[in-house]
Amino acid sequence: MNIALWIVAGLLALLFLGAGAMKLTQPKAKLAASGLSWTEDFSDNTVKAIGGLEALAGLGLILPAALGILPVLTPLAATGLVLVMIGAAITHVRRKEYPVIAANVVLLVAAAFVAWGRFGPYAF
Repeated sequence: MNIALWIVAGLLALLFLGAGAMKLTQPKAKLAASGLSWTEDFSDNTVKAIGGLEALAGLGLILPAALGILPVLTPLAATGLVLVMIGAAITHVRRKEYPVIAANVVLLVAAAFVAWGRFGPYAF
């Protein structure tokens, strides 16, 4: 189970680091044109904040446990991603973008799995 938790955390970390970096480095108009039309509903600063949270959570999934420095931050980062995915799903429901919600649910379940495992029976 420990290996499965590391694999899921690693995949989530790569995904959210990439997504966060994209939101932090690209203008909102370019993000909207590339398919992230939800960004039109938020200010530039809010999109950047979401990107920052995603990037920090991606780092938090791996670095604390790998370095042995405050490993409790790993399940906290996973819990934060659960909350981000709940917010994302709510946004997509409001925009009637129902197919995208499936991806939010998959990411939410993966993050919840890491949070459960690292808070619970497979803590560091």
